[in-house]
Amino acid sequence: MPELPPCQLLFICSQNRWRSLTAERLFDGHPEVVARSAGTEPGARTRVAAGHLGWADVIFVMEKKHADRLRAKFAGELRGKALVNLRIPDDYQFQDAALVALLRQRLHTYFGHDLLAAP
Repeated sequence: MPELPPCQLLFICSQNRWRSLTAERLFDGHPEVVARSAGTEPGARTRVAAGHLGWADVIFVMEKKHADRLRAKFAGELRGKALVNLRIPDDYQFQDAALVALLRQRLHTYFGHDLLAAP
């Protein structure tokens, strides 16, 4: 039976320094998931581009404003894509334990299981 390609997850926040980058790092070395991250603001570490959206199977934003910005700028690229608002405010630093716990909980709610649990 052929192996399925990994699920490609894109995480978006404003600056791509704390929330989305933390989410991306959660999946480093994961056997079934490849994650990337980007930001919506001009000064973002990595600014979201059409190619990011085309690459992703599922796009997670941290706040409604991120989804609104993506829809305004990339309506065509989002067609047919799952766009999920994780509702995580900009209250956390990179790799903050509370942020990691919240990301795990919200992703569990979306997928119905813990993608990060040991196999």
